[in-house]
Amino acid sequence: MINKHILLGISGGIAAYKSCELVRLLKKQGHSVTVAMSRAATEFVSPLTFQALSGNPVLTETHGGASGGNGMAHINLTRRADVFLIAPASANTIAKIAGGIADNLLTNLAAARKCPLAVAPAMNVEMWSNPANQRNIAQLRSDGITVFQPAEGEQVCGETGVGRMPEAAELADLLPDMWSAKLLQGKKVLITAGATFEAIDPVRGITNISSGQMGMAIARACRAAGAEVSLVYGQIQTGLPTGLAHAEQAVSAEAMYRAVMNHIGGQDIFISVAAVADYKVKNSSAQKLKKTADGTPPLIELAENPDILAAAASLSNAPFCVGFAAESENMLEHARAKRLKKNIPMLVANDVAVAMGKSTNRITIITETGETTFPETDKDQAAAEIVKTIAQSV
Repeated sequence: MINKHILLGISGGIAAYKSCELVRLLKKQGHSVTVAMSRAATEFVSPLTFQALSGNPVLTETHGGASGGNGMAHINLTRRADVFLIAPASANTIAKIAGGIADNLLTNLAAARKCPLAVAPAMNVEMWSNPANQRNIAQLRSDGITVFQPAEGEQVCGETGVGRMPEAAELADLLPDMWSAKLLQGKKVLITAGATFEAIDPVRGITNISSGQMGMAIARACRAAGAEVSLVYGQIQTGLPTGLAHAEQAVSAEAMYRAVMNHIGGQDIFISVAAVADYKVKNSSAQKLKKTADGTPPLIELAENPDILAAAASLSNAPFCVGFAAESENMLEHARAKRLKKNIPMLVANDVAVAMGKSTNRITIITETGETTFPETDKDQAAAEIVKTIAQSV
């Protein structure tokens, strides 16, 4: 975890309540958060609320004393911050920043900053699509300011459309991208994640305990590294990352194979993280199987599933392929053999007892030139190490 000092600006709007949860999530990630509020924002959420959540004094006046006592809050705060995020960012605040106007606390902070600036717009759908606002958004992006795309949905005013501030969890997920090294800038990455499910009948099937957490962590790490990420996922027990170029669920191994083959053209990197069943049920039933009178169990016949990773690696224009080996014994021996059999340049080995269905992992990265074992850590950190190794090879 890279702990950062985040300056969070709150402009006036009902979406200010979402920023309470954002502060909590950022603190949970280990970051330090200082909140600066416009006067209008204080009418929606009390500064005391943000002070309690952040553990730091909240600034509401341009020349207040909370920033060090010299009356230069609009300069001091941004000098200590690694990132300045305004969430929610009203249409008025966006317009002023785009025009270089500095007439209140938030716009002074934006004008005097040295750290990167991001905004999370929140406004009525008609305000969002207004040509003047769209010009202002384009100007912010042209000036190097990150604009988090607002969500679409029902708004407080009763209308429906684009303009909702992204949820706190989405912003907490995306914000680290601002300080992450762009090791995969311009690369296209296709990732599989989660567990496949092979139906026995309409209610039963063959699956495994993969949660999908490792695949999602790698998707986030690749996105943070600047890659365009596409994801094909099976059954998962975690949420999808935001900011993906494409996401598609494929529950069975055959469905996942088809999805991968449909999207692998033009990809620079393919990372096969999904726990794919080696076999499917050959004689699956269209109706729920019932117990027989004499207690004889049904005969389940198995047939081999397509090998997604091997198929991808054998393409004439194959991307850089990375495989995973989850083993319960002789981990390195089996993993080395798997890398050679699949004919891939890189494989990540892990012990099922440590990794599957859990939030941590202990990995060994095996390449054509050597092996590196990392201590047990959370899956986001493991994913970052995997991305670093990939970046050295592509």
